[in-house]
Amino acid sequence: MDPVHEADTSGATGPIDKVADLGRDIGDYIRQQRNTAKISLRQLSKLAGVSNPYLSQIERGLRKPSAEILQQIAKGLRISAEALYVQAGILDEPIGGPVVDAIRVDSALSERQKQILLDVYESFRRENAEDRTTSDAPGQSDMEAQ
Repeated sequence: MDPVHEADTSGATGPIDKVADLGRDIGDYIRQQRNTAKISLRQLSKLAGVSNPYLSQIERGLRKPSAEILQQIAKGLRISAEALYVQAGILDEPIGGPVVDAIRVDSALSERQKQILLDVYESFRRENAEDRTTSDAPGQSDMEAQ
């Protein structure tokens, strides 16, 4: 058998497997969100304007939804479309978490103020990460690190 068509028995995953995993991951995530919201598949189908069979296939990882479909599903689940985009691998996970998100959506701040706050916040996070790696150095006790 040629190398292109050889079965991989090592357990390693190739690019095709990773795409399939993304489909399963987003499907699992949508199912978890739906169950948490206590919404049936049929109800979400109506709320999102997506056919019941198609939504079922998405949840089972058989179909990978487009960004537009994810946006409709997010609306039906009343969650952010960005959260679904991150789960689906369309967007990278934002760095910083809820603090960064809160700064970005605060309409009382100008874009310049937001950027300054984000820069300061990130500098504190970097400094704290450096402090943790220094205090975790071998041969240094917690008391010496303080």
